[in-house]
Amino acid sequence: MRKILFFGDYFLKFYARLDSKSKEKIDFVLDLIRTVEIVPIKFLKYLEGTDGLYEIKVRTFKYNIRIFSPFDEGNLIILFNGFVKKTKKTPKKELEYALKLKEGYLQEKSKRKKE
Repeated sequence: MRKILFFGDYFLKFYARLDSKSKEKIDFVLDLIRTVEIVPIKFLKYLEGTDGLYEIKVRTFKYNIRIFSPFDEGNLIILFNGFVKKTKKTPKKELEYALKLKEGYLQEKSKRKKE
């Protein structure tokens, strides 16, 4: 079983704005990631050139939702920002934001280890 952690409240703020059906679908996909050893690429995709960032993919009747996350220590997944994808390509702004959050997470983790 993987643990799912949150860095800050970025994802939780996004999640709170969604309708109940979208939340149910996200919960389903997160539970799948938590429990299945090999997660299908349909739900979890490595983003090339991002140094360890993954895209959690959630499709609902209304939306294509994406959530950025890196794995940490083999089985922890840290949920960063989420957004509703409106085009075929991942918006550069969202990807840059996720990379900035990842850097902040790594800095905070490094600081905690030193204490």
